[in-house]
Amino acid sequence: MPALWLFILVLVLGLAGFFVGRARAMKDAGGDIRNLHSLPSYYGSNVFLSVLIPGLGLLAVWLIAQPMVIHANVASHIGASNYADVGELNLVMSDVRRVADGLDLAVSTGAMDLKTTNDLTGASDVRGILGRLGVALGADVQDFVLEAAQRYRAESKVGRWLMTGVVLLASLAGFAVSVRATNRDKRARNSVERVLLVLLLSAASIAVLTTVGIVLSLIFNTIEFFKLYPAKDFFFGTTWAPSFGGGSELGILPLFWGTFYISVISLLVAVPIGLFAAIFLSEYAGPKTRGIAKPLLEVLAGIPTIVYGLFALLTVGPLLVSWFGENGTLGVDWMQGGTAVITAGLVMGVMLIPFISSLSDDIINSVPQAMRDGSLGLGATKSETIKQVVLPAALPGIVGAILLAASRAIGETMIVVLGAGAAARLSMNPFEAMTTVTTRIVSQLTGDADFSSPEALVAFALGMTLFVITLGLNIVALVIVRKYREQYD
Repeated sequence: MPALWLFILVLVLGLAGFFVGRARAMKDAGGDIRNLHSLPSYYGSNVFLSVLIPGLGLLAVWLIAQPMVIHANVASHIGASNYADVGELNLVMSDVRRVADGLDLAVSTGAMDLKTTNDLTGASDVRGILGRLGVALGADVQDFVLEAAQRYRAESKVGRWLMTGVVLLASLAGFAVSVRATNRDKRARNSVERVLLVLLLSAASIAVLTTVGIVLSLIFNTIEFFKLYPAKDFFFGTTWAPSFGGGSELGILPLFWGTFYISVISLLVAVPIGLFAAIFLSEYAGPKTRGIAKPLLEVLAGIPTIVYGLFALLTVGPLLVSWFGENGTLGVDWMQGGTAVITAGLVMGVMLIPFISSLSDDIINSVPQAMRDGSLGLGATKSETIKQVVLPAALPGIVGAILLAASRAIGETMIVVLGAGAAARLSMNPFEAMTTVTTRIVSQLTGDADFSSPEALVAFALGMTLFVITLGLNIVALVIVRKYREQYD
């Protein structure tokens, strides 16, 4: 049975258990709700959860474990003479899975009946059938691949039936046990609330566990990189010249400088505009103007970054060249091409405006009105009140908004790829092409990279560096927030 149908069946069984459990509790109480320990809905919810938790828990574990078990079992039956190493075996298994999926598709569409797929002994006509069904294969279907695909299909089919039986048995067992234990004295509310507490705790732990997993994956691969490449040359090297043939120079300083330079320019654009827009919307604009301007400003946040990148490449870059190029309006020869730091910085700054303006607007509006009234009552003008009362009170939140925008700028990729170029250099000239850490991570992991080489593992070291930089920004923000909160609490 497909997993979706099984999920729906368990859900229906759980809903049935809800009404059965509720009715059983009311019957045991003689129809008088006052005789129950908990509300009737708690008894139904207890049965509902007793059905769903074991059923869906087993379903999730099974869906994760079954592909790995079948993959290992089928791979063990492929002769060692059919592949040279583990990498080639993984490619073979990819074709095995595609052929197995293609045979299933052929059966479901009627292109091949089930008996035919089970009786196939040669692979000469399989590729043609799968090709007509749109199944792309890396190579011709060989006999051992077809045999492995048939084994994969058979074991998957057995696994699905076993999954159906085990999941339904677990759900039915939960149904029977919980209904049998339902009576008017059962502390159903306590049981349900304990389960909900565990679910809430699990949900709260996801973010922490995800962060730990990301950090550990970066750390392990970074350690492997530094086993192959000197840390001193990585952190203090001024040349970035990877070569998968050997002899690479992997100094991070040119990449870090490009990231820092572009981020600073983008913040110089976004912070004044975004902050002034937030002050206008929160302190000066009327309800009608605010109702129109704020949604229009926030539309910028919904534009995909690839669109910003194309805007930088096709519009902003050529426009800057027409001003600062050899034959430009200003008569200077500062800019040789449209891809430059200034191009990416300006466009990224426009992208960051809604992040700063929206967050700053909400923060400024959260400043107590009594502080404004007190300032105005002492004779201060509106502008003096904003400058000396409102903004200092909102400063911790505004700093947080700016640091959030800085983190977004540091991690941006598409605008930099299309707007800033790919040159890794140390230069103060904003009209030259440069690159950033994120773009180099993408380039190092794109293509047929050997993950045991320093040229590929350097991507994890770069990612770890970005993580540390972002963590440093968060620590600085926390220090600033605590310092100024003491003055206004």
